Amino acid sequence: MGRGSETYILDKDHNLVEVDLMTWAHWLEDHRNRRVAETLFGHGTRVSTIFLGIDYRFGLGGPPLVFETMVFDAANHALDQVRYSSWDDAVTGHKVIVRRLSRKVRDARRAEGRASAGREG
Repeated sequence: MGRGSETYILDKDHNLVEVDLMTWAHWLEDHRNRRVAETLFGHGTRVSTIFLGIDYRFGLGGPPLVFETMVFDAANHALDQVRYSSWDDAVTGHKVIVRRLSRKVRDARRAEGRASAGREG
């Protein structure tokens, strides 16, 4: 891909297509075009992976960084952020972060259970 506008949309197979700014803006008006994955945890944490369509590498070399996973707490404060160059990497990255958070939640619950059992005994 060239280093022209650095704005992209996705084709039907989730491949990047470099486009001009107006085409990009119009395409992104449909928010369904942006969502890669979203996972909500019961305690309010949310993992959201979206297509940005703007190269956040800012021409510094390498493939364009146009996908982003963010982790938000219950108050919607950003806790973590990772960017990717492809749909497949974004899907994989989302799953990795969800597994990591699920493990942390599970471990915290186990620790609470042990602490509670220790107070009862």
